[in-house]
Amino acid sequence: MKDRKTKTVLRAVHRNDRAQIKRVLAGSGQALLPMLELLEGAQASIDELMHETAVAVVEQLLVLSAQELAGAKQRGRDGGDVLWHGAQRGVVALAERQLRVQRPRLRDKSGHEVQVPAYERLRDDANIGARVRDIMVAGVSTRRYAQVLPEAAGTVGVSKSTVSRRFIEASAAQLAALNERSLAELAVLVIYIDGIVVDGHHIIAAVGVDEAGDKHMLGLALGASENAQVVKDLLRRLIERGLDADVSYLFVIDGSTALRSAIDEMFGQRAHVQRCRTHKLRNVLERLPKTEAAQTKAVMMAAYKLDPKQGMAKMNKQAQWLEREHADAAASLREGLHETFTVNALGLPPMLTRCLCTTNIIENPNGIVRRTGRRVTRYRDADMAMRWTAAGFIEAQKSFRKIQGIKDLWILKAALGRPDKQAHVDEAKLAA
Repeated sequence: MKDRKTKTVLRAVHRNDRAQIKRVLAGSGQALLPMLELLEGAQASIDELMHETAVAVVEQLLVLSAQELAGAKQRGRDGGDVLWHGAQRGVVALAERQLRVQRPRLRDKSGHEVQVPAYERLRDDANIGARVRDIMVAGVSTRRYAQVLPEAAGTVGVSKSTVSRRFIEASAAQLAALNERSLAELAVLVIYIDGIVVDGHHIIAAVGVDEAGDKHMLGLALGASENAQVVKDLLRRLIERGLDADVSYLFVIDGSTALRSAIDEMFGQRAHVQRCRTHKLRNVLERLPKTEAAQTKAVMMAAYKLDPKQGMAKMNKQAQWLEREHADAAASLREGLHETFTVNALGLPPMLTRCLCTTNIIENPNGIVRRTGRRVTRYRDADMAMRWTAAGFIEAQKSFRKIQGIKDLWILKAALGRPDKQAHVDEAKLAA
């Protein structure tokens, strides 16, 4: 009955009349105790409690929290071990903004400050950094940050410097988590490696596809794919994090010779390398006039549908035809030609082949990375470029779908000679 009366009074009170709201809440303190327990127990965030009476609710919660330590205020009487010591202005975290409140102060008998538990919980909300990061990744600049904050009485926008600092902390933690998480439980079959240039900084990304057809961000490294040492360091870190170096993988890469040599050094004969056909087409066609480009593209696309021997013969014939007047295009066509037919040599079905013959799986997230950072007017250093790239890839990862042709992944697994872990488990049980 008391709670119903409180709600009725609240509806009649003007939403901005904070003093009157506080008087109503003060008379119904017991109704707030369950919320106080949730708050101090970190079981609920302040956002779930906030509405039109935001400031009044928070301030009354702070009073209740202080009363648990110091008891109710009693003028003219000495208190216990903890004493009331007036009040002062304070700030609590409220999702993407901060809220100014009047907070009670407590001291012990020796004069030392005693913290109010609810105030400490609200002031140091650990979720604020992640929420700030999500807003910025969505494309809100620090200068326009205040424009996206919900309007609420008594709120103040977080400063640009605070937003930037929060984002740096959150995105740095994201990057570390991405590059340090264990890969031991991932049954990776395919590893895509490609690069992106962010404000002149070269960054290499590795994406894996497991036996179920799911995509996973494996890691990022600062440096160009033309730098063999950078690629080797990236692959070495993947192995250290649990990627099995003793089994075969299909690597899908661009035409970088340094990238190819790094894979050879780290995986040797266990690596089956597919050169990206999209890159190959681009490299050849950009060296030709439009008339020859259309005809050459048709020949190349037709050749890729043939078995490796017939397809490469068709490509070499086209290169001979181009050689007289377009020697550079002919050389580009022949370079690494056999590795553009790796998926054909593995005997993969057409749908699965289309997915595994290009680095588009990385190219598409690259577009999200560029959109994520489009509001950044100046990257101060390579670390900033890495953090924004990691934020973009993690955002892209939320929309990752299974690859096409997942029903035929068993064919790739068999072609790579990968052991069936379940079969080994069954054999072990029988032997036992």
